[in-house]
Amino acid sequence: MASIQLNNVVKKYGKGKAELQVIHGVNADIADREFVVIVGPSGCGKSTLLRMVAGLEEISAGEISIGGRVVNKLEPAERDIAMVFQNYALYPHMSVFDNMAYGLKIKKMPIDEIKARVDKAAGILELGHLLDRKPRQLSGGQRQRVAMGRAIVRQPQVFLFDEPLSNLDAKLRAQTRIEIQKLHRELGITSLFVTHDQVEAMTLAQRMIVMNAGNMEQFGTPEEVYHTPATTFVASFIGSPPMNLLKNAPGGKPGLIMGVRPEHLHIGATGWEARVETTELLGAERLIYARVGDEQIIVRSEEHEVTPAPDSIIHVAPREDRVHWFDAATGKRL
Repeated sequence: MASIQLNNVVKKYGKGKAELQVIHGVNADIADREFVVIVGPSGCGKSTLLRMVAGLEEISAGEISIGGRVVNKLEPAERDIAMVFQNYALYPHMSVFDNMAYGLKIKKMPIDEIKARVDKAAGILELGHLLDRKPRQLSGGQRQRVAMGRAIVRQPQVFLFDEPLSNLDAKLRAQTRIEIQKLHRELGITSLFVTHDQVEAMTLAQRMIVMNAGNMEQFGTPEEVYHTPATTFVASFIGSPPMNLLKNAPGGKPGLIMGVRPEHLHIGATGWEARVETTELLGAERLIYARVGDEQIIVRSEEHEVTPAPDSIIHVAPREDRVHWFDAATGKRL
């Protein structure tokens, strides 16, 4: 097991006028046995950051340490990490057992130990009855569990997951998230998990790194990131639907942006006058899309509440203790 330290990590491509910096001085201290999710939109640098930890990308500046050892110059095989990719990367001609055992056979590990490790991993992942099958005989979820099993048998210091659930349908993603949580509780191996899906990040992370355009916008627990977002980007990216960000709301202040989450807006007899545009029923709750002046707001209401008709006027008021303020120029929380 091992902690991970990122000390002012920078990544640049090209030189001179063609130089492009894609990671801008990331600092993070990830504790031993911690599960940290790196989340952000496509192109924000999250996979590049993970690949630098893995040794698949050279860092341009800064320092990466794993287990107290600086690994900047070490090859991936020397870093004692195991990586799980989006595309499974299984050998199609090999059985599940041989796919999971391949890395250990390359190391010339005794066959008895290989079998013991594969059997243990297969038991954890409920793959014991599939060990003789080939990848083409497996579902997407089963293939991803085999890929995780291949990482488990390595018994690394660190697991690195690069969007491992992206190829699965919604139901399988939810099931596999639960399996990954169980896996981490049982093995306790320090893990970095990359995703663009904020729901995955919120449900899996003990802490999360929110990335935007190569910058680390916030590093905190899901509760901290959701309830006290550090920037307007975090406020708009984390949460479904996102936080309402109003520049010209009644009661607003020049140079500031007011933030309030949809569940903290309430319809009543007084408050902002809003014109309803449409509503969405989401099972036990409803989302109401409306306009206050020229700005759109989203209100989350309970299933039993009266649904306002499109084009009707409602009055909406925020919970005063759940209003957030951000600097309009920098986007940073005040």
